[in-house]
Amino acid sequence: MAVQPPLTTREIRLARAPVGLPRPEHLAVVEVPLPAPRAGQVIVRNRHFLVFPGLRTLIGGEVEGVPLPPVHVGDTLFGPAIGEVVAVGPGSGLRPGDLVSHLRGWREHAVLGDDDCAPLSDVLPDPVAFLSSGVAAYGALTRLAVVRPGDTVLVTGAAGAVGSLGGQVARLLGAGRVVGSTRSPGKAARLKAELGYDAVVVPGSEPLAEQLAAAAPDGVDVLLDTVGGEQLTAAVGAARRGARFALVGALSGQLSAEHDHDGTTAPAEIDTFRVITLGITLRGFGSSDLGEMAEEWNKRFGAWLRSGEIVFPHVRIAGIDRAPWVLQELFEGRHIGTVVVDLP
Repeated sequence: MAVQPPLTTREIRLARAPVGLPRPEHLAVVEVPLPAPRAGQVIVRNRHFLVFPGLRTLIGGEVEGVPLPPVHVGDTLFGPAIGEVVAVGPGSGLRPGDLVSHLRGWREHAVLGDDDCAPLSDVLPDPVAFLSSGVAAYGALTRLAVVRPGDTVLVTGAAGAVGSLGGQVARLLGAGRVVGSTRSPGKAARLKAELGYDAVVVPGSEPLAEQLAAAAPDGVDVLLDTVGGEQLTAAVGAARRGARFALVGALSGQLSAEHDHDGTTAPAEIDTFRVITLGITLRGFGSSDLGEMAEEWNKRFGAWLRSGEIVFPHVRIAGIDRAPWVLQELFEGRHIGTVVVDLP
């Protein structure tokens, strides 16, 4: 029996522009009317939505080359979400009860066109796993910086949504040694104990170059970089001849608390002489590069999950009212893996 959607719903809006990192006081949970679906539209009740650092960049302003629009004061936040269709308009190909993925998270209900959401299959054992960022790691390590048997792979930001899967994926693709980085000694211990990292460096504790020399004494063949900044600089110094670098994130800029920083830049000093003489390649990987890769990733991810060859590190926190604080916790690095808000 179909569930009658409510007349109103709640969503999270940017209430005022932050200076530096957005905090809970910059966001507001507001109640708004929920219109009936028109022809070709559906109403989706969101069950889960992703909390991701890229929101800092979108809130920071216009960014050239980013396929998502900026978030201005008064706008509702958005991002990947999983939900259930609860009402359909005339001509829709979806039905009440269908589970779908879409980009209208940060709200309890979303009114969407059929083309704006994708029905979920059972390829993954848990619908929440569709919110994984592992496709970025998989795409980078199979297309840009291809892992070869026995390679030493360095993953920066190894406790994040991409990095917590990146090290595991590198191992499954044949890496001989996997090294990670995180700024938390506690997380470093968990990365080695729970996620199979051979060594983890902790920027800010001791000179990063010395830590990398000890963690990867034969040098680095592949870099999966989610951070940039000083960690990219150090990785160039640790690279072997012919090293392949895939740059998939810029957390050093997005998570900067500096008041004059808007999260839209992540400068790094690179020894270009070393890049040239060692034949190091550096390539950026963005969401526009995913193409058909998501389907390939989901099939392999699902098989690995079911066989126990991989785990999906994530934390789920219930309630839309908690979401502004969860975003702050993400910026503060309190969690390991993917961070999801559940909407009971």
